[in-house]
Amino acid sequence: MADDKDTMDEWAAAMAEAEGSDGASPVELDELKEDSPAGGEDKLKLDTILDIPVTISMEVGRSKISIRNLLQLNQGSVVELERVAGEPLDVLVNGTLIAHGEVVVVNDKFGIRLTDVISQIERIKKLR
Repeated sequence: MADDKDTMDEWAAAMAEAEGSDGASPVELDELKEDSPAGGEDKLKLDTILDIPVTISMEVGRSKISIRNLLQLNQGSVVELERVAGEPLDVLVNGTLIAHGEVVVVNDKFGIRLTDVISQIERIKKLR
């Protein structure tokens, strides 16, 4: 406990010293504008990021079962999921929920139609 108090006292002294120093000068920063076009260097950086592969997955539902029941599963077994039939599927990118959707069939292949995209603000709130 005494070490924690000493550490806090040292930290408080360092903060007070930093606030009292006259060596700091204010810095003026340019205001960010949403409609400003990206410069050549910025566009190159963005293009690099856009080429990074991510894993997208669709989750129908989840279920928790014991290892004993897991080992008893075989062909024809049914695992009950927590979701109700007709409920939207979760669309995840690298494990992060980004949207909800419904299953569709296009040219004999399954797909998903996005019905609700999670806003960026909501995704950030879920991280906290």
